[in-house]
Amino acid sequence: LRNAGFDEIEALCGGGCACATCHVYVEGDAAAALEPLSPDEDDLLDAADARDSRSRLSCQIHCEPSMSGLHVTIAPEA
Repeated sequence: LRNAGFDEIEALCGGGCACATCHVYVEGDAAAALEPLSPDEDDLLDAADARDSRSRLSCQIHCEPSMSGLHVTIAPEA
């Protein structure tokens, strides 16, 4: 998202699953195609004030054709 020009997302670690500044909400049927949360991603999201059942770190979403229609919303900053 950062590389696509969305200034609303910091993504400070550059995709290393180390900071949670790329927190997004995933929605839609295509969300079922996502890989499960890794323990590291889950731990980082635990520290996010705005975490909910849709929360993911965008750096951990590896886009595949099966995810066509995936909708993400940038989570609010703490």
